[in-house]
Amino acid sequence: MNAANMNPATAQAFEGMMQQKQMKDFMSLYSNLVERCFLSCCQDFTSKALSSKEESCVMNCADKFLKHSERVGLRFSEQNAEMMARASQR
Repeated sequence: MNAANMNPATAQAFEGMMQQKQMKDFMSLYSNLVERCFLSCCQDFTSKALSSKEESCVMNCADKFLKHSERVGLRFSEQNAEMMARASQR
């Protein structure tokens, strides 16, 4: 959808909806990251601080999760571009 073809009020409403969706997607990604890394790495609840082993695990888990999400996003963009190119050739 191209916001340039909309009247200003509609374009502003569309922009607001897109920002809300982006925030919702970000919060979903963040929640999944926290849940996955917590369940995988935090095993000892006898201390309020993370052990060095747990801290290292959380850092590695978060790094892998974010790299995976970035890779999936790139693949999605590539496939979307291919689909758009095929559609425009018709």
